Amino acid sequence: MTPEHILDSWNRKILENYSRHTVSVLRGVMPLRLALPRIESFLAENVSKEVRKGTLVLQAVTAALETRRPIGNQTVEQLLVAHREVDRSFLNRIDNFPIGIVMRYDQIEPVRKQRIALLATTAECIVTGWRRKRRVRAILRSTYDRPELERLVHELMRLYALETQMLSRSLRLPALLVPLREMLAQRIYSVMNEVAQQVARETADVVYRARRP
Repeated sequence: MTPEHILDSWNRKILENYSRHTVSVLRGVMPLRLALPRIESFLAENVSKEVRKGTLVLQAVTAALETRRPIGNQTVEQLLVAHREVDRSFLNRIDNFPIGIVMRYDQIEPVRKQRIALLATTAECIVTGWRRKRRVRAILRSTYDRPELERLVHELMRLYALETQMLSRSLRLPALLVPLREMLAQRIYSVMNEVAQQVARETADVVYRARRP
């Protein structure tokens, strides 16, 4: 497997784990139980969307390293345009859901730029290390100590949660749930931010787990 494929797999697993823990916590929040089926469907589709965006960033990093050019502002802008295309596909998939959504790019894209930059920097480190024939876990262990790795994963998840909060505020919900929209957005962000630390610890556990004899 190429480092791009491995990183893509890691990104998918982390985001799926994040979504799974988030839904589990939301099931215990009484005011959200009425909306949970819609929220759960939304989060599942949102994960697929974010995995695809992550893939685009990883492809851009690989291409930049092959041409020995850094990821500059032009590449970031191109990625933002590509991410909008992914958004359009996402909106088409949820067209039959009992919810709708309006993308507020003036609010969303500053957060996306931060996520792109952080993911690109991490990916560049891993791909460069891979070319020296090192395994992903070894590269991460040699680059980040455990607290640093936890902070890195937590920050990636926090930015994801922040963007999800913005999307939640743009949901078109059934009339019964409209008064709850802001509360839903705030509560989802709060839960996702709490879960981010758990996911960061679990990711670090995988990276730093003892090798089997």
